[in-house]
Amino acid sequence: MSTVTAALKPRKSPVQARSAATVGALHTATIQVLTQEGLSRCTTTRVAERAGMSVGSLYQYYPNRDALLAAILEKHLDSVANAIERACHAHRGKPVCEMASALVTAVLAAKLRDPEESKALYAVAGDRGGAALSARGHARIVVAIAAMLASAPDARFDDPATTGTIAFGALIGPVRAWLEGHAEAGFETRLKDHLVRLLTAYLQTHRSRP
Repeated sequence: MSTVTAALKPRKSPVQARSAATVGALHTATIQVLTQEGLSRCTTTRVAERAGMSVGSLYQYYPNRDALLAAILEKHLDSVANAIERACHAHRGKPVCEMASALVTAVLAAKLRDPEESKALYAVAGDRGGAALSARGHARIVVAIAAMLASAPDARFDDPATTGTIAFGALIGPVRAWLEGHAEAGFETRLKDHLVRLLTAYLQTHRSRP
């Protein structure tokens, strides 16, 4: 284990309800500080104050700020990957138009469940240790999408992994643009329809020929 990886490990995992509640309060407080004050002002002192506990209590679970941020990012990425994996597994063997709709729905539900949290964690993903966590989550998602595509009864994908990577990237780009304020008013109300059409058209280029 590298020094960086070790520095990002929590000191201990919560096993009792009280410990789990403490960690949950720290996670909630961290998201609040991130969304209201930004990454540069997200310190262990501010997080502990927001959570209503001492910094010493925080350090019982996390050795430093980066370890706390990494834990929160990992939890977020896991929830996104889990949601997409479930949707992909449930739609194996379905026509590609149903796969496209299900994938768009799963991505939007996971990323826009709490838009402020998702936006704040993009900054964390670019910080120390975040890139590796993001890459791991991305790999899980691509594997799930590729397995779903390979099961399509009405299309043939010679390279499902590449198609899955492109499909996921095509969905995340517009989502991130909206989260970061780079889209016009009302963009989010049209987002799902446009993404479904975009992904359906792309996947249908692989339709099986008679």
